[in-house]
Amino acid sequence: MEDCKKIIFVDASDTGRAAMAKIIMRQRLLGATPEVLSRGLVVLFPEPMNQKAEAVLVSNGYSGREHRAAQLLQEDIEPGTLILTMEDEQKLKIWEDYENVPRVYRLTDYVGESGDIPPLYGKPLTEYGACCEWIGALVDKLIEKIKG
Repeated sequence: MEDCKKIIFVDASDTGRAAMAKIIMRQRLLGATPEVLSRGLVVLFPEPMNQKAEAVLVSNGYSGREHRAAQLLQEDIEPGTLILTMEDEQKLKIWEDYENVPRVYRLTDYVGESGDIPPLYGKPLTEYGACCEWIGALVDKLIEKIKG
């Protein structure tokens, strides 16, 4: 996709799914463009990544230690920004609450799959692991799509 300068993965709190997607994509792109961020829709302070999400990332060779949750701000959205949510409801909330966001998709829809990536909070570590694998596969499809 031409003119994709920034990708922002969004979930509710930016401590789990969106953060995992950001970290996986950054490592797979190894510094190449586009810029990759993650944001939450309700972030009260810059808390670290969920411990189970971080443990799953570490077991797969990634590091989530540096991650701090951040709120999605209007200033994050500039021309060339692609916003990818984990759930359809999050996509609708962004359309309602933010201006000039023509490219907001649920991650699964954008790469040709369907369904929400369900919230993980309170789930066992095995579900975090399965989600991390699925996000990794979705990120691979995303990279193929943006590299064209």
